[in-house]
Amino acid sequence: MLPKAKKRFGQHFLSDRHYIDRIVSAIAPKPGDTMVEIGPGPGAITEPLVGKLDHLHAVEIDRDLAAALRRRFPVEKFTLHEEDVLDFDFAKLGGDDLRFRAVGNLPYNISTPFLFHLATFAEQLIDGTFMLQKEVVDRMVADPDTDAYGRLSVMLQYRFDLEHLFDVPPGAFTPPPKVDSAIVRMRPLPANRLRAKDDTRFAALVTAGFGQRRKTLGNTLKPFLTAAQIEAQGIDPKRRAETLSVEEFVRLSDA
Repeated sequence: MLPKAKKRFGQHFLSDRHYIDRIVSAIAPKPGDTMVEIGPGPGAITEPLVGKLDHLHAVEIDRDLAAALRRRFPVEKFTLHEEDVLDFDFAKLGGDDLRFRAVGNLPYNISTPFLFHLATFAEQLIDGTFMLQKEVVDRMVADPDTDAYGRLSVMLQYRFDLEHLFDVPPGAFTPPPKVDSAIVRMRPLPANRLRAKDDTRFAALVTAGFGQRRKTLGNTLKPFLTAAQIEAQGIDPKRRAETLSVEEFVRLSDA
């Protein structure tokens, strides 16, 4: 019997065996993997992962669920970190040569800040397979000049190769959410990826560009560049941020 979901944690527990099996198959865990599960809840995905891995780390903020998980899984196979994943230091999973995989059914109310937090560990991350609100996944993988394309799209595509794997309907959860969910896979781009000269400036410029979506670059990027400087990069200052590729944002940031 599943525990009662707590609204303050945005909990919706995956309970459909078909989708549990599909997600575990997509993750494809191997015995030697260093893996961390975000928000294991009552352990629907945790159980098959523990069965396939030498050891699984998990991060869970709910004290009641954490206590139940500790009783259920042996310490030699399972380490539970009872804390807020937005503050979790993934580096403590290993030493200087840490390479880890991350999985999880992310609460919708923390999904975007978590993805930005995880991006700070991109150099140690092998891959991440997450269930999120479908609308968020659509934004993550969106192409330029589409309604879903925005700051989240640019900032994540700057660091990751993103793949929308499949959708999960509300009926697969207890209680059912009011929206569809989707599974996304994130793989960090290689070291020779396109990089801005200054990541902080790049992030600030992207944020400014999308701060007022309907305004032109000539207006939104005034704190950074004049219209003439934008045009010098081969970009029309009358365009809007939602039409720019990641490469064009990098070009403007470097300028």
